Amino acid sequence: MSGWSRKVGADSWAWGRVCRDVGATAAATAAGASAGWAVWNYLNGQAATARTVIPHRTDNAPDGDGVYHPDGRVTRYTRDTEVDLFLTVFGDSTAAGLGVDTADETPGVQVARRVAAETGKTVRYANKAIVGATSKGLAAQIDAMFIAHERPDVAIILIGANDVTSRNGIRASARRLGDAVRLLVGGGAKVVVGTCPDFGVITAIPQPLRTVLRQWGLRLAAAQRAAVRAAGGRSVPLADLMAKEFRAQLDFMLSPDQYHPSAAGYALAADILMPPVLDAIGEWGSAPLPEPPEESPAVEESRVATGLRRLLKQV
Repeated sequence: MSGWSRKVGADSWAWGRVCRDVGATAAATAAGASAGWAVWNYLNGQAATARTVIPHRTDNAPDGDGVYHPDGRVTRYTRDTEVDLFLTVFGDSTAAGLGVDTADETPGVQVARRVAAETGKTVRYANKAIVGATSKGLAAQIDAMFIAHERPDVAIILIGANDVTSRNGIRASARRLGDAVRLLVGGGAKVVVGTCPDFGVITAIPQPLRTVLRQWGLRLAAAQRAAVRAAGGRSVPLADLMAKEFRAQLDFMLSPDQYHPSAAGYALAADILMPPVLDAIGEWGSAPLPEPPEESPAVEESRVATGLRRLLKQV
């Protein structure tokens, strides 16, 4: 990526941080110290299992930056290139498209190609996402672009999974996302945000750790939705709109690392992001937009989940 390097490797070691922070919270909130450390030890063992299944990624996502033409051509962008629309993507490894082999399979390129084909516009695409990023890094991604004197017409943000695995506070993470949206809107961009995905589809994470992470993710997605709307952006509840198809075709929808989406998973994300993107740029037409669910469904009730909720107090 021009002018900005992508950080690699946070996804796998984050499990160690998850179990450490979960254990500390459990120990602090349990009725007795022995109960807290029992939970810590159990989740610590599960996090260790997850680390053996989910590989440590040292690669970058394919670079799809360029100019996408309505006839399908892709050309290199230069300062002299005339374009109709500047589309950028910010966020984490999912935004970058980690897990696929070619740039055409990444979500941002899939959206850029479709926008060009459906609108007849020439679209410049730039991916500013950084592998391993959390909401704490969004402002830096945007500032780097502004320092280069670039202003996108439309921006897509995909963020949240690493805030969960790093156990960043829900309110703080959502606030930082809202601030990032506000920065982009202030710079003249239309902003579409895909909120935190559903950890419940990642079967490589054992139970009950998977349920704990899923609940944190759903709560974060709800907070993100409110923050994005307040900042003038459009939110898309990816957990609600993607989880059913992921569960039905898990091997098809996940990449070989069993954590990041495959090309098919990213294509589904692009399908879901296209209507709000087209609407944001005034190209959706007169048909009503699809109506996503108002809020994420509650995590399935079980004795284990209920007990963990009592022990794990969210910041």
